[in-house]
Amino acid sequence: MHQADLALLALRVVFGVFLALHGYNKVWGGGKLAGTAGWFESIGMRWPHVQARLAATTEMGAGLLFALGLLTPLAAAGMIGVMFVASYTHRGFFVFKDGWEYSASIGVVAWAVATIGPGEWSLDHALGIDREAGWSARRTARRAP
Repeated sequence: MHQADLALLALRVVFGVFLALHGYNKVWGGGKLAGTAGWFESIGMRWPHVQARLAATTEMGAGLLFALGLLTPLAAAGMIGVMFVASYTHRGFFVFKDGWEYSASIGVVAWAVATIGPGEWSLDHALGIDREAGWSARRTARRAP
C-alpha cells in the first residue's frame, strides 16, 4: 500500500533527520560539545562529558539510520533510549516549560515505526532485511516438510 509507505517514509525522514540535526547541534552548535556537557552537568548528570558525546553520537547515528530505513529496529532502539533519558531529565510536561512531552513523542514515533516496519521505501526493504522479509522466510521454512 503506497499511502502507508509514503507515511512511513515521511515519519522516518522527518524524525530521523531532525534528531540527527539535534545531535549535530550538540557537537557543533552554539556552545559546542563543551556547552552541551556543561548543560548536562547543570541538570545533574554524573559523567556529563561522556554523556554529551554518547547523546550526540546516538542522535546523529540513530537519526540517520532511521531516516534511511537502515537497521530500523536498532535505530529506533537508539532513539527510544536517548529520548527516554531526555524525557526523564525534564521537569514538567510542556516543552516550553522544560517538559518531556516532545521527547516522549519522538520515542513513541520510533517505537511505532519499529513495530510496523520501515516500509517498502527503505534500505531495509531494498536489502531484504526488513522485518516482513525475515518473518516471511521463517514462516515459509517452518511450513516446509
